Amino acid sequence: MARVRLTAALVVGHTKLKAGATVADSTGAAQAGDFVWTGLNSTTFNNAMVPLDGAATTMQAASRWPSGPTVPYPDGVNSVGGVG
Repeated sequence: MARVRLTAALVVGHTKLKAGATVADSTGAAQAGDFVWTGLNSTTFNNAMVPLDGAATTMQAASRWPSGPTVPYPDGVNSVGGVG
């Protein structure tokens, strides 16, 4: 039941998510406007995700990026097109 905010664009399947989009790992965790990606876990957690809750913080700690995002803020290029 985790939620993250993207600081860079992310492609999930055939959907491009813009920087600033919020991604949830389940419909139970999602809020209005969130993109639900059931594949979100500590293996798929990347360096452009900021945890928004305790479950996402735990997920980040178990990922390859435990110290936080290396892409600290959204930029214009990552915000063009896509969903979010």
